[in-house]
Amino acid sequence: MQIAIDKINSNPSFVENYTLDFVYVDTDCKAKLSLGAFIDQIRKENISAIFGPPCPEEAEVTGLLASIWNIPMFGFVGQTTKMDNTLIYDTYIKIVPPLKRVGEVLLKTLEFFGWKNIGIIGGGADSNTWDKVDGLFKSVEQKLQGKVTVTSSIKFDFSDQEHITKNVKHISKIARVIIVLSNAEDSTKLIMEAERQGLMNGEYVFLVVQQFEVSGNVDNLWKTAVSDNSQRALKAFDMVFVLAEKSYEGYDYYDFFERVHERLKGAPFYSNLSSEREVSPYSNYLHDSVLLYAMALKEALKDGKDPHNGRDVLKKLRDKNSIRFYGASGLVHFDEYGERNTDYSLYDLQLHEGVVKFVSILTFDSHSKLVKTTSRFSTVIWPTGKIPTDNPECGFDNELCEWLNSEIYLVSLLVAMPLFGVLAVILITLLTLQKTRLQTKLDDSNWWLINYSDITILTEPKGGQTLSLNTTPTKSGSAGSQTMISSTSVGLRDQNGKQTIYATVGLYQGNHVSIKYLDSQLLRDIKKPSIISEFHVMRELKHENLVQFFGVCNEPPNVCIVMQYCKKGSLKDILRNNEIELDWMFKLSFAYDIVNGMEYLHRSALKSHGNLKPTTCLVDSRLQVKLSGFGLWEFKHGTKHRLIPLENPKYEELFWLAPELLREVHLPFNGTQKADVYSFAIIMREIIYSTEVGPYSDIQLEPKDIIKQLRAPLAGEPLRPTLSPQMCEEAIIALLTACWSENPDQRPPFTSIRRSLREISPDGYGNILDNMVNKLEKYANHLEEVVEERTNQLTIEKSRADKLLSSMLPRYIADQLMSGKSVEPMSYELVTIFFSDIVGFTTMCSVSSALEVVTLLNDLYSLFDEIIKLYDVYKVETIGDAYMVASGLPISNGTRHAEEISIMALHFLSAIKRFKIKHLPNERLALRIGINSGPVVAGVVGTTMPRYCLFGDTVNTASRMESSSQPLKIHISQSTAEILMKVGSYELEERGDIELKGKGLQKTYWLINKSGLKFPVTPQHYDVKPGLDADVIYKPNMSSVVESKEKGRNQFQADKIPGAYTLTVPDI
Repeated sequence: MQIAIDKINSNPSFVENYTLDFVYVDTDCKAKLSLGAFIDQIRKENISAIFGPPCPEEAEVTGLLASIWNIPMFGFVGQTTKMDNTLIYDTYIKIVPPLKRVGEVLLKTLEFFGWKNIGIIGGGADSNTWDKVDGLFKSVEQKLQGKVTVTSSIKFDFSDQEHITKNVKHISKIARVIIVLSNAEDSTKLIMEAERQGLMNGEYVFLVVQQFEVSGNVDNLWKTAVSDNSQRALKAFDMVFVLAEKSYEGYDYYDFFERVHERLKGAPFYSNLSSEREVSPYSNYLHDSVLLYAMALKEALKDGKDPHNGRDVLKKLRDKNSIRFYGASGLVHFDEYGERNTDYSLYDLQLHEGVVKFVSILTFDSHSKLVKTTSRFSTVIWPTGKIPTDNPECGFDNELCEWLNSEIYLVSLLVAMPLFGVLAVILITLLTLQKTRLQTKLDDSNWWLINYSDITILTEPKGGQTLSLNTTPTKSGSAGSQTMISSTSVGLRDQNGKQTIYATVGLYQGNHVSIKYLDSQLLRDIKKPSIISEFHVMRELKHENLVQFFGVCNEPPNVCIVMQYCKKGSLKDILRNNEIELDWMFKLSFAYDIVNGMEYLHRSALKSHGNLKPTTCLVDSRLQVKLSGFGLWEFKHGTKHRLIPLENPKYEELFWLAPELLREVHLPFNGTQKADVYSFAIIMREIIYSTEVGPYSDIQLEPKDIIKQLRAPLAGEPLRPTLSPQMCEEAIIALLTACWSENPDQRPPFTSIRRSLREISPDGYGNILDNMVNKLEKYANHLEEVVEERTNQLTIEKSRADKLLSSMLPRYIADQLMSGKSVEPMSYELVTIFFSDIVGFTTMCSVSSALEVVTLLNDLYSLFDEIIKLYDVYKVETIGDAYMVASGLPISNGTRHAEEISIMALHFLSAIKRFKIKHLPNERLALRIGINSGPVVAGVVGTTMPRYCLFGDTVNTASRMESSSQPLKIHISQSTAEILMKVGSYELEERGDIELKGKGLQKTYWLINKSGLKFPVTPQHYDVKPGLDADVIYKPNMSSVVESKEKGRNQFQADKIPGAYTLTVPDI
């Protein structure tokens, strides 16, 4: 109690502006003394709550008076069922689990094993135990009634050994599954007698219900039987399973009792106990009762209730969603009836880590009401090689086998037995042959086994050069170390050139792979069916958001796993890189990739990930997240379960592990699906706060203290990373709060999370974000390729020349030149030529610096280059501010050339009107365009910097059409106009006859528009209204946009509103 009070008074988060103190009276389990002491405390001490008394008779009379005076009363020791009547004891609540919970757990356990016929035996050697057992008997029998058959229910006095012998013998004749209801000492007597009668032969099972002992270390409660590890004691408990509250001794149990032992030495107790082992096992219940009272006070005060009103205080506790915390006795949480929800375990006596101790083999979850196996279930030794049945094969009185005494049946059996024998031999032979064939087929299909010599290790030269080949990798360190030296590792580099991560990279079957080295000293049987099954499961996992599994090497010291290589490192490296600024689109895309991968994993045979954190979220060259670190647990570690040590030097690595897993000492590597959801929430928070280091960087606690609070939250409020409305919208906060809920059942599945992210997305669809990210990724990849090409050009002359030639000439011409063939000029009967020029360019250059002019032209031509990608045209050249494009060559496109050029020209005009000059934001460019159609000759001119040139009068005429054009107009020749007139839907305006140099008078036309035509634009070149999404260019009187498909190309139409237009970015 003192420990709990100190914790409350030192932590303002419990009860602000209040402190707790206590008074103590020992009434020696006498009801009269208890009642008098309680009245004195009310009159003299003005108490606000009472804890105890522990004995049933005291509690019954004191509880009545507490109800009359409206004082909350907390029971921390099991009481009689009489006090379960909340109409009479309406200010009483007990922190020990109710007796009926035992019956519920017992029924689930029997159903798990398939036992439907049982016997119940129990009692006690003293009156106190007898009263408790009587209530337990009634509760268990009531819960089992109609669900299982109780062949016998025996309750007797354990003080007489003859009674124990007689009743054990009696129940063994009518039941094989025997439920024992008593305290630890009396139950041990019964078990030892059962061993003496030979019932531990594998045919009987004893389920000992441990209801009258506190949750904690089960071994302490049975030390009488196993203290000397004698063969008889071990044999006696060979078929005994203990049903008890789930043990939470793994982390703070012993430390708690040590502190209690120290505090009891002082006032007012002045205890002379020799060790913490003598401390009452109910101390942790008393401790948690005091914490529970403080939390109820906090809730009552928060709602403006009177803290001295016992009924109002207890009402907060009976709200099943109000208070939930981990105390010294485990999880403290109440259902809607004001009864504690408690998890239970079924324990088996096993040799574990060199020590004979009880280990949990089954667990009962009080929320899901399900029984689940633990990692130790498979290690249970059944003497007969199988789980015992609840009935003998021939019945207890041989009634099921009496027909064998009949002579007719005996003769029939004698005749049938040889036939059955022959059939059995044939069947066994066929099964053996089939197994041999399957094993042979399996051995021949070792697809997962990779020869280490087949992998070419890639090394990275100094200065971050391109990867080169090295077929002789080296490994440094001791035999147990798997750290590769820097010459065989590649990774991301920061701005100072320092490598931030390491991953050994190789080339396998033409694929860049990441090589993860394992402990070569760990013995691995790769022929083991469970390990082979892991390989096959990994093979089937194929998804765009999962790394691909290629196989494993099992050649010591090169024992490794070969996986797909992701060039950008992990999500942690992306988030920690200060040079990368992630906008919301990128962050949401990362989260969406993780959710997609996890949703697929949860539907797969793997079921869950178990190790989800930023370092296992890899990022490829397309900035797409691919999950890693899942599966192959037995191959990597030799077991499917891991041990979290009590003192872990790497507490930071546990930040992403769900609290319910942190509380387990042994847990499966693959975790649970609900734990994966928790891990995602922590990662998502890191993505949002990408500038912070770790999810708890804003919490001023050491990693060890953070993990401790995650395991056992203070004041019932679980520790979580902070969320600010300024950093993310309310929908995101609500989603993350649900995902990292303390109650795993309240966490949504990834299907719901993906739907929520889609709703949060600005456009409502995740794939639109993916398309935009893909576009940016392609641009980033292009820049990387340019850098790589230029580097190669400095080192490999032939490669430089080939790539330079390909960038200057049409592909088929470049291929001919590179293959050594001569390129003959080609004549084209009819093509369309486009010329454009910037009006007033010379004047603009006079008021601009050279760098500004270059920037202007680069922005403009980058825009034009993006536009011409949408059309079947070929960019011939740019000279200064002149831009020349042709269609119909070098690959002929029939009669479409005039249309392609015309639509492109209209697109240019539409784009130039909104083009922004960076250094002259108030100025606008005016484009002058000329188009002509006719025959040309095309060929390659020169050998030094060869150029693909067009010759003919058609080119000259097109140039004259441009020079005689007007700003922001498209000037077309007679030949082009005739082609467009045949096509139709083009709006042309006759300009009349004009004088063209060298051509005389020529009739020409203006190209005005094409009906129903709207164009996509590239938003980075235009003004975008501040604060609005760059996906849409906003203008006054904006109209609604409808996207339609026409002839395989995106077209954009707008409702006609005078003076209004809308431009959007199309899907790439």
